[in-house]
Amino acid sequence: MGLLDVFKKIEPDKKKSPVLHTFYDAVFTFAFSPDEVTTGKGVHVRDGMDLKRTMIHVVLPLGILVLLGAYNIGHQHFLAQGAYGGVLEGFGLKFLYGFIKLLPLIIVANVVGLGIEIITAARKGHAVEEGFIVSGALIPLIMPPDLPLWILAVSVAFAVIIGKEAFGGTGMNIWNIALLSRVFVFFAYPTTIAGDNVWVAGYEKLAPGESTDYGFFINKIVNPVLDLFGSAKFEAATIIDGFSGATPLSIAAKEGWDAVLMQYSEAQMFWGLIPGSNGEMFKPLIILGAIFLIITGIASWRIMLSMIIGAAVTAMLLNAWGASPMMDVPWFFQFYMGSFLFAMAFMATDPVTASSTNTGKWIYGIIIGSVGMIIRAINPAYPEGWMLSILFANTFAATIDHYVVQANITKRLKRA
Repeated sequence: MGLLDVFKKIEPDKKKSPVLHTFYDAVFTFAFSPDEVTTGKGVHVRDGMDLKRTMIHVVLPLGILVLLGAYNIGHQHFLAQGAYGGVLEGFGLKFLYGFIKLLPLIIVANVVGLGIEIITAARKGHAVEEGFIVSGALIPLIMPPDLPLWILAVSVAFAVIIGKEAFGGTGMNIWNIALLSRVFVFFAYPTTIAGDNVWVAGYEKLAPGESTDYGFFINKIVNPVLDLFGSAKFEAATIIDGFSGATPLSIAAKEGWDAVLMQYSEAQMFWGLIPGSNGEMFKPLIILGAIFLIITGIASWRIMLSMIIGAAVTAMLLNAWGASPMMDVPWFFQFYMGSFLFAMAFMATDPVTASSTNTGKWIYGIIIGSVGMIIRAINPAYPEGWMLSILFANTFAATIDHYVVQANITKRLKRA
């Protein structure tokens, strides 16, 4: 008996168990590509590519960032103790600790988000479109590792219900769902996501002498297992003197570029392994992910390039102004700090919430790059700007397309 036969045999009754059947249908269509395509007549696209397989193309590069993000969580945790300072020192413990921190975020985000989508689809009587697949991968990468899980659950529920299902579901939402979840936490529970403390896991606050308590799971379950294999285990320790956990952005906002270079090298900022959001760390892999999305046709190169142009030109103008420490950062190194590249590759290019016309994509990307750089350099309370700038541009994406189309209509009418 083949796998397909097994799936068909366990299919629940749609009328008796609509929610269960909707869940089954989501799993089935995820596991198998469509077996029906349009006929050979006409100009229809004849392909087995559907929304789920399109989403998987985005999740693939994100999966690598999830693994590296887990390692960086552990790396920053042990750096605070002054232990395992080398990149490969304590590799297993670092990855295990980060995985223990990151896995609950992934599970909660996807259970809540997909659960709401399945229930909503069952009530409407249609299949799950599963646009949340990408959002479920993005959200853990942009949230602090110690974020309380109940706050994460509430933020995801808000983003999916208010930002998506209220507008009609996948393809109808105005704002990027992952960013809407993050902005909910940012405004509703700012102390859990703002500041330097939140990006180093395992401590109530980043102060010399502050100790860590690994809790029941690590002390009573993980450590005994590590003992069985004779491996190094987690041992409570305190934060060493001189460790701050400050991100390059927070240093630049307060003291300028020279102060950043005193703590982090340009190579460290480019290759990662510094405090910050999990997804933004490893710039080379983000760039490769962006190239992959462009080659596969999933993301628009016009949005990416125009966003770079908008940010670069604005940063040059701010360099000339020089009215704040952040404005003194050389424009090129603005791309090394923070989440610009990650936002450019995986957030701004969301095909649902971005502009659709080619001309509109240029305008849309320039707006994000310019507004985001202005927020980063001028706003004293928030030295980063891509979350707010992308949501701002999302709001006007349809308006931009409308005027682009109207301009084309007017131009053609004049020729007629």
